[in-house]
Amino acid sequence: MSLNISEENLSTYDNTNKKTEEIVVRQYDEEKDKLAVEELEGQCDFGQRGQPSLFTDLMGDPISRIRNLPLHVMLVAEYGNDGDIVGVIRGCIKTVTRGNTGSTPCPVYVKIAYVLGLRVSSHHRRLGIGTKLVENLEEWSKINGAKYAYMATDSSNEASIKLFIYKCNYAKFRTPSVLVQPVHAHYKPVASDIAIVRVSPQLSESFYRRIFANSEFFPKDIDHILDNKLNFGTFMAVPKKTLLNWDPKSGSFPQTFAILSVWNTKEVYKLQVRGVSSLKYACCLGTRVLDSWMPWLRVPSIPNIFKMFGFYLLYGIHMEGKDGPRLMKSLYAFAHNMGRNDKECRLLVSEVGFDDPIKEAIPRWNKFSWGDLWCMKKLDVNELSTDDNWMESQVSNSSSVIFVDPRDF
Repeated sequence: MSLNISEENLSTYDNTNKKTEEIVVRQYDEEKDKLAVEELEGQCDFGQRGQPSLFTDLMGDPISRIRNLPLHVMLVAEYGNDGDIVGVIRGCIKTVTRGNTGSTPCPVYVKIAYVLGLRVSSHHRRLGIGTKLVENLEEWSKINGAKYAYMATDSSNEASIKLFIYKCNYAKFRTPSVLVQPVHAHYKPVASDIAIVRVSPQLSESFYRRIFANSEFFPKDIDHILDNKLNFGTFMAVPKKTLLNWDPKSGSFPQTFAILSVWNTKEVYKLQVRGVSSLKYACCLGTRVLDSWMPWLRVPSIPNIFKMFGFYLLYGIHMEGKDGPRLMKSLYAFAHNMGRNDKECRLLVSEVGFDDPIKEAIPRWNKFSWGDLWCMKKLDVNELSTDDNWMESQVSNSSSVIFVDPRDF
């Protein structure tokens, strides 16, 4: 079973041979549209027919996914004489690094739009609604200064890929990996010679700006992310002997360390796996019961993901030095134990570049993990700018490190 937390959920791409004159796209009006949008969202599960699906509960706030970004919009599509809402799309704009393969250490920033949350009613597909929603969101993005737009989807989601690549002219850009680890009933031990240090938001910002200066998609407003109430903190793992001659407040890096931040997505939305057979459900329940009764066995139990649950997103993941992989595994054990103490947290989720060396140090269950696909489009192909080569010459020469903004999840 593969969980898909990406937002695209189209069962087929649009057929532009059908008329679109009756489609009206406008901005979301919370007072007027909330109930209709919630009803539309409730009809949409992620997954293929006959397979387990993933339902998303936005907990009564249709724009919860984009509220934490300063510049965002939600559009709705009305169809027919009655003006029924048959489609929605969300988008936000931020300034991020585009990667820097030159000799200068200074980050290169570009304004970019992120497209997410596209929904089309199952009764109104093949009418051009999805395409029109994307086009209107792109126009809003250009008006607000975005040079590029990008979206993310499960690499196996053929319908979403067909829509964005063949209908909306996006190009396949990056293929990061989404790594998922269940939160078990037992605690995971942290090695006795390793210390976990909490890093202040100010120091975390300084560290991250240096670590990810040459990466892609590192947000310029990282300080707002680290100060956000959804951020549980930034934590660094170091050998205990390092604490004798390293002061975290000095701003310098220890010789070997691992670092990450923890984002609490369960305050934004919750998930539920549906469509699992009774046999699989019973097997999963059995692992949990055994793990709960005999935690010293450390049974790799499957948490209850068949009721509404939340997850922690681990981001800003980085390690250095010979002990880096071992330190990173200890950090994940520490984060796991945080989730273990939270009755609503069922999973730890991370997303890293496909070729990022840190990928091998991250614990995960391959059955729960999947390959992501990021597609990108230059919004004004006639405009010449210094960042024109991001999609062209850097495809093969770019950094393997992608910074995943937790607000995108």
